[in-house]
Amino acid sequence: MSIEFLLTTFIVVATPGTGVLYTLAAGLSRGARASVVAAVGCTLGIVPHLVAAITGLAALLHTSALAFQILKYVGVAYLLYMAWNLFRDEGALAAHEEVGPRSAVKVITSGVLINILNPKLTIFFFAFLPVFVSTGEPNALWHMVELSAVFMLVTFAVFVVYGVFAATVRNRMISSPRVMTWMRRVFAGSFVALAGRLAFTDR
Repeated sequence: MSIEFLLTTFIVVATPGTGVLYTLAAGLSRGARASVVAAVGCTLGIVPHLVAAITGLAALLHTSALAFQILKYVGVAYLLYMAWNLFRDEGALAAHEEVGPRSAVKVITSGVLINILNPKLTIFFFAFLPVFVSTGEPNALWHMVELSAVFMLVTFAVFVVYGVFAATVRNRMISSPRVMTWMRRVFAGSFVALAGRLAFTDR
């Protein structure tokens, strides 16, 4: 495993996107435990994209405009749904002191859906993984599985750091309704912006 792969992975994971925003929102609204749960959900949401890339199913999305467009607009709709929930104070930034089992399931499910409904991830892995695997390598498949596992581990670790950091400032945020309202609007606006970016992206 090369330093180049680790560095590229870290840059890709650490760059703020829907997963990072969701994990930050979970940490701010419900604390460190919820941020870790959100990180688990977002990490699990990567699995289908990695499987698609490794098995070659990503080639279908890459060549089929219809398949890509369908998945893309479902993702756009879900991001707008998340933004609407934030505006209504029913989403990730709804303030609660504790997260019960049912809430944890909802947090994980939302995190999984956020990443599953992003077709760009499949295309990214389809182009990203082969760069670090030699075409003549006898165990190329297992090498890609290993690299994928490392990518997921780095994703989880980075997202947890983001979320725990957000949780450390939670008490100051949650004690001020005005601050929480402002944060909800910022995150909702960010999800709308990401939805717009996804809607106008091509393969």
